[in-house]
Amino acid sequence: MIGFYNYTVILTYISLATSVFGMTQAVHGRFKTAIFCLALSGLFDMFDGKIARRKKDRTEDEKAFGIQIDSLCDVVCFGAFPALICYLLGVRGPVGMAFIALYCVNSVVRLAYFNVMEAKGALVTEEGEKFYRGLPITSMAVVLPLVFMVQFFVPDWAFRICLHLALLIVGILFVVDFRLKKPKNATLAVLVIIVAAAVIIMIIFTRYRVSYHPGWPWLSWVRKL
Repeated sequence: MIGFYNYTVILTYISLATSVFGMTQAVHGRFKTAIFCLALSGLFDMFDGKIARRKKDRTEDEKAFGIQIDSLCDVVCFGAFPALICYLLGVRGPVGMAFIALYCVNSVVRLAYFNVMEAKGALVTEEGEKFYRGLPITSMAVVLPLVFMVQFFVPDWAFRICLHLALLIVGILFVVDFRLKKPKNATLAVLVIIVAAAVIIMIIFTRYRVSYHPGWPWLSWVRKL
């Protein structure tokens, strides 16, 4: 069997499986479950690199494979998955589709650029500190749960505008050339707490409406709790 098999990529595969399951839930209108899966996938992705670096005897091929498999999974988890959720939640029409396309294209551009720079060792300062160029694609696992939480406080039309803006702003920041210092464990812990709080609020309070479209018999004018 082709590929490299060791514990360093297991968490990446779990992250992918979680997002794929989340997609099936979004398609059936279970958006709370889908958003929870997105946040959980982001949590797994947050630690897969740390686990991989603990294996000191990785070959160069194993390291390269880990970089590639991480980015390929990120395309699904934090590129296609959030775009699907936003589409099903009402990001439609010419403007909505343009924002979704922009988000998806910029996400793969950002990942491909990261792979090139990472392979060259160009994402490390002279002091040895790692940094990002452009917003990491996993940021959507933080942004979308926070935006979804807003739905409880604003009308449906305002919520859809928030979704449009999230796709547009995050998608643009993927390719804007700025340096972002790689967060330390304390910063990651704060992000986890913030997203966890947003998910809890979402699960307890938010309501959402799914609108019917011809050919999609599994959607109807209902409110899901």
